[in-house]
Amino acid sequence: MNHYNPILNVDSYKTSHYLQYPQGTQYVSSYIESRGGQFKEAVFFGLQAFIKQYLTTPINAEHIDEAEELCLAHGLPFNRRGWEYILEAHQGYLPIEIQAIPEGSVVPTQNVLAQVVNTDPQCFWLTSYIETALLRAVWYPTTVATQSREAKKVIQRYLLETAENLDTLLFKLHDFGARGASSEETAAIGGLAHLVNFQGTDTMAAILAGRRYYAAPMAGFSIPAAEHSTMTSWGREQEARAYENMLKQFAGNDRLVAVVSDSYDLWGAIENIWGGELKERVENNGGTLVIRPDSGDPVDIVTQTIERLMRLFGATINSKGYRVLPPYIRVLQGDGISLHTIEGILSAMKARKQSADNIAFGMGGELLQKVNRDTMKFAMKASAVRVNGLWRDVYKDPATDSGKRSKKGRLALVHRADGKPYTVREQDIGGRQNLLDIVYRNGKLLIEQDLEAIRKRAAISEKGDLLALAS
Repeated sequence: MNHYNPILNVDSYKTSHYLQYPQGTQYVSSYIESRGGQFKEAVFFGLQAFIKQYLTTPINAEHIDEAEELCLAHGLPFNRRGWEYILEAHQGYLPIEIQAIPEGSVVPTQNVLAQVVNTDPQCFWLTSYIETALLRAVWYPTTVATQSREAKKVIQRYLLETAENLDTLLFKLHDFGARGASSEETAAIGGLAHLVNFQGTDTMAAILAGRRYYAAPMAGFSIPAAEHSTMTSWGREQEARAYENMLKQFAGNDRLVAVVSDSYDLWGAIENIWGGELKERVENNGGTLVIRPDSGDPVDIVTQTIERLMRLFGATINSKGYRVLPPYIRVLQGDGISLHTIEGILSAMKARKQSADNIAFGMGGELLQKVNRDTMKFAMKASAVRVNGLWRDVYKDPATDSGKRSKKGRLALVHRADGKPYTVREQDIGGRQNLLDIVYRNGKLLIEQDLEAIRKRAAISEKGDLLALAS
């Protein structure tokens, strides 16, 4: 038996819920939304990966036996009859239907993103049973994709103000987050969510996830780069030889190489080695040397590094009046990078007439790990039930927290007159198109989406506006 048991991908208390619904319950409909939080809009992503990985494989008798044994020992009731019914009547595939907006769609928060309902009245309890797995499958990659896109907006704004074009935008924020993620699966899902917006990554698991789940032969790219161990293994006295070896190994036309340069003394490395002993090698390298500071205050370090490099290697002034290093040398800041520090660094650079062309960023824990369900206040809530043939609204409206008020009824997402999407009841849709598509039913993925199409939906116009929602 596969070690993964889908019946146990659940919060413990859910196993008792089949006994808690009103007599005659036939269908339960629930929805997922971001109730607000840090961002004003969400980039929906990640559902297809979850469906392919977890919902297209049936449960079996061994799963049921294991789940029963564990639940009873754990102090909980177990719905053996319900799971055996799914095995017999549905060959082990979950009788649920999932609707969702196309992945990559950018939707204002407080709108329905996905909706789930059971397709067999015998399995009314199943909709909420899968909340644990389904909500987690949506909130995490959507939050990462959203934050990554917010960073893209900031970087794009400064490129538009201080650079000639946006040619380098897709490689301005590199994913360094794999080692800071809680698991390989986290790194894969979050890393791929970042690649909805950018194409630079060192998270190999994300590349594999792109191939496996989103028909992306190569979702992102990287370059040869040094780390402190490879530089310090030469010894402090041989630091220049370590750097020289990097140029020797990885030089060439159109090739990039990144070298961490603060193992000992960043300013000494810039002044005496890169801008001194190896200056001609750098100038005639044929490609681009990317110098990476890795400590200190990011705003101060970046602006000073660029200033010193410009003094040593020169700079041109572009048509917008900002200074740009020669094309053979650039800077990569991968320490202490967050949405806040990206803005701070670029703002300080602009004040010193340094173009955003000079810098790229690497983001680690802030990108893949320093997010949680509350970052965007994600929730999955029941909004309608059918009992004895009649649909009725289900909602919560806590007197102590109006922010947790939930929506009522079967829901749809439609375009307003101004083009922005908003949530309505399904029965109020009129002649408008429902942006929620049925993507999964009874064990089958019904709509296959590829990363290229998802990237187009999430793209940003030069004014920073949404280019496209779903079609």
